[in-house]
Amino acid sequence: MTEPTTGTMKQFTMNVLNGLSMAILIALIPSALLGELTKAILPYFPSLQFILDATTIAMRLLPAIIGLAVAMQFGRSILEAGTIAIATYVGSGAVRIDEGAFVMAGIGDVITAGVTAAIATLLVMKLAPHLKTYTVIVMPMTIIVVAGGIGTFLLTYISQITTYIGLLIMTMTDLQPVLMGILIAMAFSLIIVSPISTVGIATAISLSGVAAGAANLGVVAAGFGLAIAGWQANATGTSIAHFLGSPKIQMANFVRRPIMMLPILANAAILGALAGILKIEGTPISAGFGVSGLIGPVNALHLMPGGFALFNVLLVIVLFGLIPVALGIFFYRVFERATLVKSDHYRLDFE
Repeated sequence: MTEPTTGTMKQFTMNVLNGLSMAILIALIPSALLGELTKAILPYFPSLQFILDATTIAMRLLPAIIGLAVAMQFGRSILEAGTIAIATYVGSGAVRIDEGAFVMAGIGDVITAGVTAAIATLLVMKLAPHLKTYTVIVMPMTIIVVAGGIGTFLLTYISQITTYIGLLIMTMTDLQPVLMGILIAMAFSLIIVSPISTVGIATAISLSGVAAGAANLGVVAAGFGLAIAGWQANATGTSIAHFLGSPKIQMANFVRRPIMMLPILANAAILGALAGILKIEGTPISAGFGVSGLIGPVNALHLMPGGFALFNVLLVIVLFGLIPVALGIFFYRVFERATLVKSDHYRLDFE
């Protein structure tokens, strides 16, 4: 991989966000694709427990992969990349100490992980030219302790971002159902392309019922909408990863050009309104997944009167598949003709 230019803060930020996007692909997509399916058939095939365990471990290692991917964006050496990865994991809050035992606490805070990775990378870039033969001794302990320590210190404050956004979302749940659906769906379609966790927000405020259904459809709008908008610019597998994996892979493009989200917001608004009209429900866990792992559609079906009746199944297929795809195509064409977006705005390069 050729080393990117790091002369400007903008380029530095883009490199960090590209690293975050790549790490999410590596660590989260295996669980998104296989996790729920494995859980469903595990009672019949207990030997598949390993698949569930392996994909869960991969997901829990996200902060370390973020550090590694960010380091690679800057073309750092193996020693430097490994050091940045460890520092990021330390600072992310993914591990907590409980009565002397080290306990994995989920995937930690993704924003803090990104900030820690950025700090660790900056320190590495500053120290590397001066350490010379002492690099192998000084570099790991300095970066892990200093950058990891700064990340740990900032964790409490940065994680409050999720709390405040959650409180804002909570105020929307008191609105009339259709308006609530529109606003929450649009909000979640934006949050899903940021470092903030949609599932984290939904679980923090116990988002449920129609509000969770609307949130989930907002993520669906983002997944299909971004895949369709970038279909001509991206490889087929990368496009599919938007809705089967996570739209978060568009983070860097979103920060670079926020206007690219106009077709997705329009799509989300209509899907959110439909959630309010048709009373599509969800749970705090399903609210942030979209169609990934079929978590959103399956939970919507489970909560419908009549459950998995034929009409409900057809309705979910239309709402979670046909309509967002049709709206994705329509709104992309509308905003493309208005010269506000083009396929190249959604280009991803993970070579």
